[in-house]
Amino acid sequence: MESETIISKQFYTGGTINSDVINPSIFTINNDSAKKHIERPKSLFGFMVLAATFLLLIAGSLSVLQLQPDFDQLHLERLNSTGGIIFLAVTIALFLFKGGMFLYNLVLYFKYKPIESVSDELLPVCTVIVPAYNEGKLVYETLMSLAESDFPAHKLELLAIDDGSKDDTWYWIQQAKLKLGDRVSIFQQPQNKGKRHALYRGFNLGKGEIFVTVDSDSIVKKDTLRNLVSPFVVNEKCGAVAGNVQVLNNKKAILPKMLNVSFVMSFEFMRSAESSLGSVLCTPGALAAYRRTAVFACLPEWIDQTFMGQPSDIGEDRAMTNMILKQGHHVLFQRNAYVLTNVPEDYKGLYKMFIRWGRSNVRENIMMAKYVWKDFRKESKVGARLLFTEQSLRIIMTYPFFIFMFYFIATHPLLFLSSALLGILTVSSFSVLFYAKRYSLGEAFWAYSYSVFYTFSLFWIAPYSIITAHKKGWLTRGL
Repeated sequence: MESETIISKQFYTGGTINSDVINPSIFTINNDSAKKHIERPKSLFGFMVLAATFLLLIAGSLSVLQLQPDFDQLHLERLNSTGGIIFLAVTIALFLFKGGMFLYNLVLYFKYKPIESVSDELLPVCTVIVPAYNEGKLVYETLMSLAESDFPAHKLELLAIDDGSKDDTWYWIQQAKLKLGDRVSIFQQPQNKGKRHALYRGFNLGKGEIFVTVDSDSIVKKDTLRNLVSPFVVNEKCGAVAGNVQVLNNKKAILPKMLNVSFVMSFEFMRSAESSLGSVLCTPGALAAYRRTAVFACLPEWIDQTFMGQPSDIGEDRAMTNMILKQGHHVLFQRNAYVLTNVPEDYKGLYKMFIRWGRSNVRENIMMAKYVWKDFRKESKVGARLLFTEQSLRIIMTYPFFIFMFYFIATHPLLFLSSALLGILTVSSFSVLFYAKRYSLGEAFWAYSYSVFYTFSLFWIAPYSIITAHKKGWLTRGL
């Protein structure tokens, strides 16, 4: 059977397409295997980065063999001290727990199946909210893609909310209004109050049974919306659904290429596993859906949320997910609900994004600790508690690991470097195999480059996010 190829320009047919804005990523769907394949362009610089990564990892791995006598001596020294034995015991325990969680998630991944779209008659009335701040023409492209969704027009309410942008975002929202007419309603906040407040306005204005939130720099497929909201029809316990986020601007820079492989692991592996437990921990801002009753059950708490006395103006997606899980609802992931979104193309933008995510993760793990050990759900709570424990251990062990890392570097720099590179080669190979199986082998190798990049240039994100978790803001003016 012939495969069907859908490029991002073909996500919708209406409107004028700006080729500088829309990335020509390709979704190739093979109907026999139901596998999607994303073809990406290659460059000489990209090839050089991948080649350098392989040389570095191979050199590091070979160095482990050369330095084996030194590793043996280090292990003997540890075994001959009480501190060393304690360290070894803790390391083995953590390794067994992490290994066990990996196998557990692997089993859950194979159990996962996305829910197929229901018929037009069964689709619920949906309100799609697009908050926008300084996105320029991207918001226009987002609204066009949503308007061309394969979704009954009389069941789709589209709201665009400009959060006091300082660029031409409002102009492009008005252009979308001229193009779409009554199919979209547009609003402008009197001043920039943050994404949470823009969404809050949308929630109060919307009339749909289901709320869908989409970032204003994202493009959806024609069948994304119907696939995203179908779980609410077939599962009355479903309170929220996470979409499948991939990278839109992957052709423009190296970082987006790396992040696309990382996103596939984060969504298609981890969230698939979490969805099998009905406990997806975060519905992404780029694409998420919420049951109206679940939203209004926590809306006052959500909009007035504080952390250490300060209003929470980050992590609105994770906070909403947490509060809906707390109500006992299931939170699911739809692998067949694709969205392409822009990610940072430079180091500064990337670390600011990760810091926001890191701070939100700390805050929401603290909030989750307040209910996860209680009877928050009638069904089994073991899976949700294991996911919480894994997340919490990662936070708790950040500083001990950080201290050990610098001690190891100071005392045995060559041993640290060689073992770190061997560890990257070993652990990242699963990401490579997973991406290669789902998509393409050539792009899968970016998992190695991303792991090297993160290990040696973003290692400080986690400890910094923990110690600054109380800080607010989107880091547009500094850390």
